Amino acid sequence: MSIFDGKRLTNETFKLDIERMRRGWYSDKYFTNINAMLNTLAAEGYLYSGKHHNLPRGISPENIAVGDIEVEMQWFTRRVGTTVVVGVDKALAMLRHCTGYFDENGKFVDTSDKLEVWAVHDGTTVTSDGNPLRVQPVLKVRGRYRDFALLETPTLGILTRASRVATNVYETLSAAGGKPVLFFPARFDLHEVQAADGYAYNIAVQRFNHDFAQTLGPFVSTDAQGDWWGGAGGGTVAHAAIASFLGDTAEAMLAFSRVLPPSIPRIALVDFNNDCVRDSLLVLDALFDRYRAWIDAGNETEAAKYKLYGVRLDTSGSLRDQSVPPLGDPALDLGVTPRLVFNVRQALDSAWERWSLPPHWQERARNYCRSVKIVVSGGFNPEKIRKFEKLGVPADIYAVGSHLFNNNGHTVTDFTADVVRVKVHGQWVDMAKVGRKPLDNPNLERVW
Repeated sequence: MSIFDGKRLTNETFKLDIERMRRGWYSDKYFTNINAMLNTLAAEGYLYSGKHHNLPRGISPENIAVGDIEVEMQWFTRRVGTTVVVGVDKALAMLRHCTGYFDENGKFVDTSDKLEVWAVHDGTTVTSDGNPLRVQPVLKVRGRYRDFALLETPTLGILTRASRVATNVYETLSAAGGKPVLFFPARFDLHEVQAADGYAYNIAVQRFNHDFAQTLGPFVSTDAQGDWWGGAGGGTVAHAAIASFLGDTAEAMLAFSRVLPPSIPRIALVDFNNDCVRDSLLVLDALFDRYRAWIDAGNETEAAKYKLYGVRLDTSGSLRDQSVPPLGDPALDLGVTPRLVFNVRQALDSAWERWSLPPHWQERARNYCRSVKIVVSGGFNPEKIRKFEKLGVPADIYAVGSHLFNNNGHTVTDFTADVVRVKVHGQWVDMAKVGRKPLDNPNLERVW
């Protein structure tokens, strides 16, 4: 599964569309064209007959069967800086199940066992300064090119997307300084990508924990995002649910707390009415009242249903929350701002002082209020998170969505693959295009 357990995922997890992948359904057309050409040349017994080759002096160009040429190909990313590599196991599954050719009877001949394959584990990091002559390959394959030419497109695709998501998550976790980051981008792309994206997020969390001696857990929003690693989606109340309760956030949370098992954290979404302080206090008052009643009745199991875990602030970037006095600067007034979070924290911490409580409940009520966490969401990215952390904003959890798919500027994580050697007369010869060369990575290990 990754460097963290030393295991690799197989196609039992990925469930590849093997038949169509073997036929080039997912391949750029120029790969299907070159595949068809090489297969035809191999059947014809064609031998190289050109005059302008790049073979080193002393190596004869004669009797070279181009159709059956064996190559060494390497895969690497061009993202500058450090990249958390994910997608290797799925790329290996593609090579394992889709390397080969169709014979004259239309039967697929599997030649994957003829390949030599080296790969890093998911979760490995590579660094780059942008110079392709100094990259660190994450996958290296030697074998007859026509047998795996069709796989360049899909292998690059999974490496690019999964590594981009993982690296964006890792950078966001680093900005948050060890605070949890909820994975909320499912709504920003096709549902078919959720499993790979959730896996990339989980690997990034493990990488962060490994690098910074942390124990953060993964928090995904859909079950599909946990499919490849055994996780499950989590979440509480959406705006639509509050609308169903006529805009009454407190009543919605009371119903949620009564009906759903206590294992689901009670996190109230408190911006529906654009007054986060008011609705946070209404929810807090309502849930604490039920909590106290059940404790006094001696039923701690039922009381646990009314333990408010947190409130989530999700104010639109076009609105100023009613609890935030206007300063005339959109950056200071609109959306989830530092001032809004401070206002909510102060209100939560002192809420118990308004309650009429017997002496033996006062400390418990104080702890109930001060243990409520603040989750912030809506337009968060590493830059905004670093600003919050620098200012000491009392946000406990960051929920991040579209930024984790960002593919612009420094987040572009495009992978590419190059043939860098060919096998001629039993000898491996450098044959990279100008600007490329065979490279190594100490984390590559022989797979098969």
